[in-house]
Amino acid sequence: MKVFKSTILTDAELIKGCINKDAAYQKYLFNRYASTLLGVSNRYARNKEDAEDILQDAFVKIFGKIQQYKGNGSFEGWLRRVVVNTALKKYTRLRFDKEISTDDFSEKLKIDNNDEPAYSHLNEKDLLILINNLPDGYRLVFNLFVIEGYQHDEIATMLNIQSGTSRSQLVKARNLLQKEILLRQRVIVKAV
Repeated sequence: MKVFKSTILTDAELIKGCINKDAAYQKYLFNRYASTLLGVSNRYARNKEDAEDILQDAFVKIFGKIQQYKGNGSFEGWLRRVVVNTALKKYTRLRFDKEISTDDFSEKLKIDNNDEPAYSHLNEKDLLILINNLPDGYRLVFNLFVIEGYQHDEIATMLNIQSGTSRSQLVKARNLLQKEILLRQRVIVKAV
């Protein structure tokens, strides 16, 4: 097996090696992009195990379909789309009409608009936890719209829903996140 110790391969070289099903090139590609793509997977998954499963399934697809990458746009962007599509296939099987009640997600809160910004007490990890705890439909739409930058019409096509459903899911996701962030802020303030 080839070993690439100090050599930095270009994406074009990696793609060519992977098209030829060379295990050394596949390993190099995996090592180069796995942590970045796991971050993408984590945003869509409910937990670490699901994220790892999504990433593994995505790499199987990447290696099986790498010849389909035609050089249009960044290679990393193409890889990210494979991970997102893999995650969507996993979760869209659950259908949006089976969402849990929002009453089960959070206690009702009265919001005082004079408080300092609620997000000021959260770090990235805490925010990711809150996003991961959203019901599946809310989480998928939130990630696709806010993080990935897709428009509602595109999301509707990807998830096989109406664009109005996408908008509704986003509003509900934002409302739940806001309530959870405010709840955490109040807990922190009371603890101080």
